[in-house]
This record gives sequence, C-alpha cells and structure tokens, in this order.
Amino acid sequence: MKKQSILEAKYEAQKLAFAPYYFQVVVTLRKTGILTFIHSKKKGVSIQEIVDKFKITEYGVRTLLEAAESAGIVDYIDENNVVITKVGYLVNFDQMTGVNINFMNDVCYDGAKHLTQSIQNDKPEGLKELGNWDTIYEGLSQLPDQIKKSWFEFDHFYSDDAFPYALPIVFEDNPNCIFDIGGNTGKWSFACCEYNPNVKMKIFDLPGQINVAKANAEEKGYLDRIDFYPIDLLDATQKIPKGADVVWMSQFLDCFSETEIITILKNVHQAIDSETPVYILETFVDNQKFEAAKYSLTATSLYFTTMANGNSKMYRLTHMRKIVDAAGFDIVIEYPLIGNSYHTILKCVKRK
Repeated sequence: MKKQSILEAKYEAQKLAFAPYYFQVVVTLRKTGILTFIHSKKKGVSIQEIVDKFKITEYGVRTLLEAAESAGIVDYIDENNVVITKVGYLVNFDQMTGVNINFMNDVCYDGAKHLTQSIQNDKPEGLKELGNWDTIYEGLSQLPDQIKKSWFEFDHFYSDDAFPYALPIVFEDNPNCIFDIGGNTGKWSFACCEYNPNVKMKIFDLPGQINVAKANAEEKGYLDRIDFYPIDLLDATQKIPKGADVVWMSQFLDCFSETEIITILKNVHQAIDSETPVYILETFVDNQKFEAAKYSLTATSLYFTTMANGNSKMYRLTHMRKIVDAAGFDIVIEYPLIGNSYHTILKCVKRK
C-alpha cells in the first residue's frame, strides 16, 4: 500500500468531491474545439487568441482554463498563455479516452446520480433519464441519435479490436454454421462472412437489435448467408434451436447477472452436443495489462448498475470460471489478452 500524508489524501478527496464539474470542463473543451486549438499552437496560445477564435468571453475562457490547469489538462506558461499537457492531448485525441468520455456524458451522466437507489433496489434506476424501459437493451433502437452513437461506439471499441485475433481461433474448427448469441448490430457475423466465404451465420438477439442487424446485413449484401432469430434469452421457455457447429458470445454475458448467465448458458447447453465448442469473449477486470483498462472496466460495472439492467457487471475471470462450471461446461482452452486487446477468449465444451 502506498504511503500517503493526510494532506495528499485530502487533495485526492477534493478531486472526487468536484469530479462532475471537472468532467464537464473536459467535455466543454472538447466540444468547443478549444483543446484542439491549443494543441495546434506548439509553443502555447494566449487567452486573447482563444477569446477571438471562439467568440467566448475572457471570463469564460479563463474559468475553463483555470479548471483545466487544476485537472492537469493545460499548463500556464505565464498569466496569459497556456500549453496543452500529455493528459490534455490524450483527453482530446486518444480514441479510448474519447469513447469513454462520450459514453459517460451522453449515456450515463444524468443517470449516475441514481446509483444509490440502483444498488438498493437492484434495478437500473438511472435508466429513467433515457426512457421508460426495464433494461437499456430494450430501448437501444429508440435512443436519440447522439446517445445511440456514443453507446455503440463504446460497445464496439471494446470488442471490434479483438475480432481479427479471434477469427483464426474460431475457424480452427472449420465451422459451417456459427450461432452468434447476442449478435447486436451484426458486426461479428459480418466479420465472419468476410473472413470465410462459405460460413453461414445465425444471429440471436432481442427483436429491436435483430431489426438493426438485418438492415445492416441487407446493406452489406449478406442476407443470403445470415439468418435472424428474435429471442429473449432470459425467458427459459424460448429455446435456442440445434444446428450450430460453433456458438459465439462476444461481450454478451457481462450484460447479465450471474443467475441470468447460467440460464443463458444452460439454454446453449440444451442446443448443442459435447463436440460443439462454445467461445466466450470478455474483458475480465482481473486479467488486464494496464491500470487504465482495469479502471475503465470497473467503472463500466457502474453503468450496468445504474443504466443497463441493475444487476450485471464486468466480471473477474476467476468468477466467470465458476459460472461456466455451474452451467455444465468445461473450459478447455483460455486465450488470455489476445492480440493487443483487453480481451480473453474461453473455449468451452458441454460436460459429458
């Protein structure tokens, strides 16, 4: 444990106390383009230049930049000139940071204040800030465009980078038909169709997501190779059909509670034989190379609590192993941190 003086601890406590305002300073500096402008001036930029460029009062500019200095986003060269820092550069230009900021601001920010009630009630009480649904998944296709854009960019960022490394692993088994469970907008199925010209796909998801995936497949010309199966996988009476050579779940199980995951996996269990591999792709909190990734994933659990469904989270690998075992599967191979991503693949088979 790092030793910390009481003064250092008090400073850290104030960062937490005022975090919402400092976050909105970041949002404002990004949205207005001020950070981009400061970065373009390698030797620094004057307050007056920013005032003239963005037609914001000197009061407004100084208020933002003083907060930005406290947050480590800019440094003052002197009283009237600033330069961007490494943190400021990453806040403005790093893809992961940008995706996280937009997701937090557009999807989660208003609902975050409902965390206490969400924890107490085991429900996503913050979701009411977006719409009247039991879970966010029911309302994804109905979200306003900007919120929807930020949600999908976040979702895809933490899955798409893994696909090039996952495809050779999945196709080692030479599947003719892959079941894409929780296929969402169809990105994994499209990647499979591009990777192998003969494979057939079947996407399983809620009707709203199925409609989006079908429209995307039509646009890409894959309707002859992809079937669509609307299903509520939390309804135990709705059975996954047989016929899969491979079952794939990409960052799908983290959307559910432990009990719900077992329900879904048991549904998969009844649909396959002991030779059919089941691949689970997830970003496990306890299996990350970098603290920034672990920190982001831990925060994502709070989104699940307040906005998504109130009872799911980013799981630990040690925890997921127990869940998979409880559903009647054995993990035969673990592919940890494939490629340069944050992801682990678990290859599972039905226990005989």
